[in-house]
Amino acid sequence: MGMTMTQKILAAHANLDSVEAGQLIEADLNLVLGNDITSPVAIHEIEKMKVDGVFDKDKIALVMDHFVPNKDIKSAEHCKCVREFATDNEITNYFDVGQMGIEHALLPEKGLTVAGDCIIGADSHTCTYGAVGAFSTGVGSTDMAAGMATGKAWFKVPSAIKVELTGKPSEYISGKDVILHLIGTIGVDGALYRSLEFTGDGIKNLSMDDRLCICNMAIEAGAKNGIFPVDDITKKYLDEHSDREYTVYEADEDAEYDETITIDLSTLKSTVAYPHLPENTKTIDEVEDIKIDQVVIGSCTNGRFEDLAMADKIIKGNKVAKNVRCIIIPGTQNIYLRAMEAGFIKDFIEAGAIVSTPTCGPCLGGYMGILASGEKCVSTTNRNFVGRMGAVDSEIYLASPAVAAASALTGKISGPRS
Repeated sequence: MGMTMTQKILAAHANLDSVEAGQLIEADLNLVLGNDITSPVAIHEIEKMKVDGVFDKDKIALVMDHFVPNKDIKSAEHCKCVREFATDNEITNYFDVGQMGIEHALLPEKGLTVAGDCIIGADSHTCTYGAVGAFSTGVGSTDMAAGMATGKAWFKVPSAIKVELTGKPSEYISGKDVILHLIGTIGVDGALYRSLEFTGDGIKNLSMDDRLCICNMAIEAGAKNGIFPVDDITKKYLDEHSDREYTVYEADEDAEYDETITIDLSTLKSTVAYPHLPENTKTIDEVEDIKIDQVVIGSCTNGRFEDLAMADKIIKGNKVAKNVRCIIIPGTQNIYLRAMEAGFIKDFIEAGAIVSTPTCGPCLGGYMGILASGEKCVSTTNRNFVGRMGAVDSEIYLASPAVAAASALTGKISGPRS
């Protein structure tokens, strides 16, 4: 029996000729990731282990991004804990104020994640790196501690869903619309502990930013990971961002999939996920007249350069609607700089938006955009659970940067106009 792309990567890292769904394996890791919320817990756990430091100071990444710059004393203490651990263990890839970005935008940009890697991170959206052809998945802080100490992790090999993408998306359709459509189709548990393996001739019409967005939200369908094949677009991205050697794995022709889902990209419409689950989707032509109080464009899902470029295309020369707060958050310092050089930042500010330093901030109700009771927000983030961004009776509508930008101008949930 053949193997899927994910299964081939896991077999290689477990030093096995083959693996099958449901099999328990121990795999060697290329990277262990933590942030300012999850790393302190892992650090306290590793201190209990009888180990002499970390397994490899070059294969650990610690990114201060959730409550950074520190929003209060507790977040400052968390960062101090991680900073001291990074210093004591000479961690190469420690990113703090001035160098940091939102972790899942930052690490691919820095070339720390490449095709064929096996990656764990104490953050559920670690599945982002499947976009470059890696196996990457989120784990708990205790597993992060074990990974930092040993360079290994246990996995149950996942079965897979094949997602066949065909056609070419229209002008304002992005990776966010693709993944929201998929989650709306299969539900938030539709891929539970399975791999979402994207295939099809439509992939060539998706940019790397699209793919990063899609894999980022694989977890919102319950998936263990999402993964794209390594094509010329991937190779160009890796060659531009990393000097690491990478390995290309391809699914066998006789690989076994639980099911196949086909999505014709040319038929997709702008899609919005209503409160309070990402599966609660409607296309823009089904959306009612919903007045909003806030728009957030950013996060590890949609804070990349193409996202800001799309927002600028719609916002430039216009004004944010009265009584709407529009918050724009570049994913990394480099993205911020590129957006500034392209004139986006000036356009956003002149339109009445604000631009923040890179941070997760409002996505998890951290800061930089907390919602009050009854307020409604259109957000390019990845979750719209009850109380996710503030008051328990506030509402979050997940959407693409195009929809978010258009909504900021009209003051209600709106689609972009050609």
